[in-house]
Amino acid sequence: MTLELYTWATPNGHKPQILLEELGVPYRLMAVDIFKGAQMSPEFFAINPNRRIPALVDRGEDGAAPVRMFESGAILLYLAEKFGRFLPKTPAGRMEAISWLMWQMAGLGPMLGQGQHFWTYASEKHPYSIERYTNEGKRLLAVMDARLATHEFLADEYSIADIACFPWVRIHKLANLSLEEFPQVRRWYGVIRNRPAVQRGLDLLRANLTGVPDEEEAREIMFGASQFLRRD
Repeated sequence: MTLELYTWATPNGHKPQILLEELGVPYRLMAVDIFKGAQMSPEFFAINPNRRIPALVDRGEDGAAPVRMFESGAILLYLAEKFGRFLPKTPAGRMEAISWLMWQMAGLGPMLGQGQHFWTYASEKHPYSIERYTNEGKRLLAVMDARLATHEFLADEYSIADIACFPWVRIHKLANLSLEEFPQVRRWYGVIRNRPAVQRGLDLLRANLTGVPDEEEAREIMFGASQFLRRD
């Protein structure tokens, strides 16, 4: 079996990095330098037509056809099911974890990502956008805090739901947010941050954890219109 993880040092990239370290299974780390446009290459496009990290290829065993997948939530779910870990076994527990995973994919990640963009990276500060995404970020953290007030983790046990949410909570300051008014999120964050496998997952590609470079070329690749014009 050969697992190939195509990733970079971002919150979405950190999710499968952490899970693979938690699982302790062998895999190949394939760095995709998104600041230099590596995600636009024909080779990466063949793996992910959306041209975003992360992506995973499972080359299987005994000549089995490779399985490719993209979107971090899909990758987490695939790995949890493949190895039978970090996804509760009961139907209710399983759906609780999957529900919180989808909540992260549809809400926490996109909203904190927009908050991070407008608060930290936008060349022009737009007050309405900053207020909009700061308020939504606070609302989502309040939802999380209420859940964690009665549960140690988001599901009934540590799961891919926690692994998905952790890297986005980790960048809260870049999204103009504080954890001071969310004591249960702060407690949960500290527990997960101290897990050795989480530290190992974060350390992968740590030298590249620099934020978007201030060079015009990098900002055009990340935020400009040219990324939408590719048709290969």
